[in-house]
Amino acid sequence: MFERIDHVGIVVADIDSALAVYGETFELELVHREVMAELGLELALVQVGESRVELLAQIAEESVLADAEPGMHHVAYGVEDIDAALERLRERNVELIDESARGGVLDSRIAFVHPHATGGVLTELVQGGAA
Repeated sequence: MFERIDHVGIVVADIDSALAVYGETFELELVHREVMAELGLELALVQVGESRVELLAQIAEESVLADAEPGMHHVAYGVEDIDAALERLRERNVELIDESARGGVLDSRIAFVHPHATGGVLTELVQGGAA
């Protein structure tokens, strides 16, 4: 079902400070940066080999990150067919946050699996979204 680790999401207090660490200190290439006002967050993607690190910062009081502390947020797995993957998970009675895929960064389609189903790890499925 999962083809690869697409990215690891990390909540940060400030995107620019995080980019100084990941970009300048770790010499990772910034491949995308975006404000998602409707979600109250800013994100930046840095490339690590064939995977990425997604840096996430809250920019509004009403944010999907409102209760998130800085640190590891989620692991995202790349899938070829997100609809089929979600159907397989439903058949296995896996608790989902998203019953169907929605739009994600870089024209990807995404859906989240509830941490209750994965031992406490927020898990994201990603189809597409090449940087």
